[in-house]
Amino acid sequence: MLLRYSAHQLKFRDPFTISKGTKTHQPTLLVSLRLGKWTGYGEAPAITYYNISVEQMIADLEQKRMAVEKFAFTDPERYWHYLHHLFPQNPFLVCALDMAGWDLFGKMRGVSLQKLFNGPTGTAPLTDYTIGIDSQEKMLEKMLAKPWPIYKIKVGTVDDLTRLKAIRANTQSTLRVDANAAWSLETALQLLPALEELGVELVEQPLAKEDWEGMSILYKRSPLPLIADESCVGLSDVPRCADLFHGINIKLTKCSGLTPARQMIEKAKDLKLKIMLGSMNESSVGTAALAHLLPFVDYADLDGPLLLDEDLATGIEFDNGRVIVSSNAGLGVDLNF
Repeated sequence: MLLRYSAHQLKFRDPFTISKGTKTHQPTLLVSLRLGKWTGYGEAPAITYYNISVEQMIADLEQKRMAVEKFAFTDPERYWHYLHHLFPQNPFLVCALDMAGWDLFGKMRGVSLQKLFNGPTGTAPLTDYTIGIDSQEKMLEKMLAKPWPIYKIKVGTVDDLTRLKAIRANTQSTLRVDANAAWSLETALQLLPALEELGVELVEQPLAKEDWEGMSILYKRSPLPLIADESCVGLSDVPRCADLFHGINIKLTKCSGLTPARQMIEKAKDLKLKIMLGSMNESSVGTAALAHLLPFVDYADLDGPLLLDEDLATGIEFDNGRVIVSSNAGLGVDLNF
């Protein structure tokens, strides 16, 4: 195989703030794998609180480029296991290469990944649209400028409840709340009943990722479904979350690709957990990979391309919450450059 890659700084439409900080651009790495007449694409955004940078991904890739290229590619699952051992400390890079492998495989077979995965038809959930932390006025302005059936509201300030009340007063759309691990147990216990009164659908990662004792208490007392994000990175985390959360948020970048994501979906279903697919502000390349898994899950947070001012590819569209993927082979995306 022939490996190529490029680094990008994708500009957000507006500064994007969560409890962990603010970003104006999303650094991301795009990779391609060429085999014969086919080329597969993959993407991995860099996330500072996971301590993985684009520069680190490139350094690791260059160090083992020959090993990446020499693999006798026949199917993506075998390739993921090879990559997993090749880059044990860099799941983000493994994700990008695994994604490219699946895209390549779909193109070699002449079918889209959705058809290859053989999921149920007509069951894909709508995606939410994220409103980042800002002043109350700005959050309302962003929401009203983007009519949408489901909003994910980022929280983690002393004014969370006031802002959520103002948002609810201005929309009847479904509301989800994402604390990104910012609340204490005391704060969560105080806020959750009020959020239930506001008709909030679910709360994502209320407490610190390793506050298992706090989550045990909160899980028993919460009137709302609690979804693990930072507490559920990979397959081994799923069983532990089963008695502490009502569901998990699977993100391709943090779990290291489509191959383990499919295993996580299967395990979560066995444990009767709800499943969300989550964005890490990918372009349409990474978002398309997520979208092909939508028929298997309950909730979707695939709004990455909607939050960005620029994109790397075409091949995915949004229609009032519905995510429309191309029927072309593999991921179904075409690069913009």
